[in-house]
Amino acid sequence: MKLPRRQLLQLAAGAAALPAFSRTTWAQAYPARPVRVIVGFTPGGGNDIVARLIGQWLSERLGQPFVIENRPGAGSNIGTQAVANAPPDGYTLLLCGTTNAINETYYQKLSFSFVRDIAPISSITRQPQVMLAHPSFAAKTLAELIAYAKANPDKVNMSSAGVGSIGHLAGELFKMMTGVHMVHVPFGGNSPALTALLGGQVEVSFASMPSSIEFIRTGKLRGLAVTSAVRSEALSNVPAGAETVPGYEVSAWYGVGAPKGTPPEVVDKLNKEINAGLADPKLKARIAEFGGTPMALSSAEFGKFIADETEKWGKVIRAANIRPQ
Repeated sequence: MKLPRRQLLQLAAGAAALPAFSRTTWAQAYPARPVRVIVGFTPGGGNDIVARLIGQWLSERLGQPFVIENRPGAGSNIGTQAVANAPPDGYTLLLCGTTNAINETYYQKLSFSFVRDIAPISSITRQPQVMLAHPSFAAKTLAELIAYAKANPDKVNMSSAGVGSIGHLAGELFKMMTGVHMVHVPFGGNSPALTALLGGQVEVSFASMPSSIEFIRTGKLRGLAVTSAVRSEALSNVPAGAETVPGYEVSAWYGVGAPKGTPPEVVDKLNKEINAGLADPKLKARIAEFGGTPMALSSAEFGKFIADETEKWGKVIRAANIRPQ
């Protein structure tokens, strides 16, 4: 039977609309089962804390469990690769952060690319590192540290959580921008790096705010500066590094990503819900407890932010010739 041309066109238009209708309907029903959020670090750290905060929020908002799954190892690369290789259906997400942007240059033979294989969904928060000194150290301010280090090259020992860590790179960027020479002493985490500083084995340290904030508040360590562009509300009496070194800024940041190819409707839905959480007073207060500042961006803006961070740390890694150990 030969159909009239008008009827053929109507049928064709209806068939073409079916995929879009199906995608929209599917996205509206998402999530229909539990969602895994992969964290590339052990429980208890900043990445894990942020993942559980946002996971709880999404569970309550979307009516399905967002289950946190810790996959530590290889500087978060094991967890990131697991997400890069997962089906792009919105049911496997990655709690990503500064480490992922660093690893893109730091590790030269990865089987995946964070920038290429992970789709940005939403940023969550950022927090500065803290430049610390032992109370007995001669330099009481950042300006005094710079003057002392220039007068005593390679006599100041600087601890960090490890080679390639955000604390290490914060120190290397500081050295590059001020022209000082300090000896990097890496440790296997913020805790041992701070233990060495508390014991007077090193003079200064670059550490995360959650791990160091109580030491500053109790006077066991001196906060020389926070590495954000402006002062942190959590440590309002500690200057920003940019007050002494214009343009100096380092932030640890966290966000959510998914395998490349995840439906845009799902990305948009998750971005909307996460940003709603970042505007919620209770969640904002929880983020502020560990020195964080909510960072609400669109998925496109988050992708641009990741690209800028990857380029920034790539330049530092290459200039300082930092290699995995």
